[in-house]
Amino acid sequence: MKDVFVSDDALRQAASEGMDAFIRIFVNAIHEAIGGELTAESMTELNNDQITLLAWDILHEEVMDGGFVQLIHNGYGPFIFKNPFAKALNKLWGMRELSKMLYDAHTLYNKYGSEIEKDCTDEEFMAMFEKYPEFDDFDDKFVECEEDWTEQIARYIDEHISNFAQVQ
Repeated sequence: MKDVFVSDDALRQAASEGMDAFIRIFVNAIHEAIGGELTAESMTELNNDQITLLAWDILHEEVMDGGFVQLIHNGYGPFIFKNPFAKALNKLWGMRELSKMLYDAHTLYNKYGSEIEKDCTDEEFMAMFEKYPEFDDFDDKFVECEEDWTEQIARYIDEHISNFAQVQ
């Protein structure tokens, strides 16, 4: 396992800035520990909670920026849908609602993923949002629940800090 460190001062500062900053401290520390890139090899150097947090970060960034179509098109579909991410969120982190939504979105990923993942022009990519409107409800649900889910993630990290990093 890779040693991941966060400074107590940085952690206190981030906590005072809010949930997003608190979560970001841990995400950045994990990325730093693995050389900045999550790969199959670097995943073997992390524990389940660290991998789940990085998956949350990818899901959050992609869906908030461009929805599930963007997440899938940018190549993150297998990482989010073909790994036990949703199961970990439900069974270990107690986030049943988000987990259920991911299982439901997984059905659409199975149906359309290979088409969405294909290389295309910017125009073709933008047309995908019209072509696959079934993802809209999931995008809307994510945005609607994002603040609550972010709070749940921050609380889980706070209650299990040693699973994410060593505080110095």
